[in-house]
Amino acid sequence: MDPIVIFGLILVAVVISLIVLYNGIIGAHNRAQRAWADVLTYERQKTKVLDALQPQVGNYQDYEQKLLTDITQLRSAIAGLPAAADGRALVTTEKATLALLDSLRVTYEAYPDLKAAEIATYFMREIAEQQENIGAAVTVFNREVELFNNKIQMFPGSFVNGTFNKKSPITPFSNAEAQKGFEYKPNF
Repeated sequence: MDPIVIFGLILVAVVISLIVLYNGIIGAHNRAQRAWADVLTYERQKTKVLDALQPQVGNYQDYEQKLLTDITQLRSAIAGLPAAADGRALVTTEKATLALLDSLRVTYEAYPDLKAAEIATYFMREIAEQQENIGAAVTVFNREVELFNNKIQMFPGSFVNGTFNKKSPITPFSNAEAQKGFEYKPNF
């Protein structure tokens, strides 16, 4: 076979490989961004529940002012989430959600009259359900972030990314509070 033909075939194979790697990085980045958008969607759905809960809690304002403060802080934390994928941004929202759920539990225990309000119980369940949805979306987000980061950090993807795409790694979400009580260390 002619050396020029062989060189041409090798060149075509290299170009096709670069295109596949480039497109793979772009696709992985887009999947991570879409997964982050899902997290934001669930967080914003939680805001709708908070909007409906606040007037109900307002009826019990004499019982518990802290609950209204926690609702406001959570709403502010959700509103402050960035559009670009960043797992660190969820830390404040997660803390505010846990504070709200703790306040609801304490309020229900302290004031039996509040337990009778079925609507308040409904909202507490709804917030917990939204939090479960967010947890599932965060799991998907972290998986997509890992896949994307691997594509841009491992060779030959790192070469293609450094030369053409110039995408930065995305920070996955991690919950430091949950990790405090977890002591398992795998044997590698």
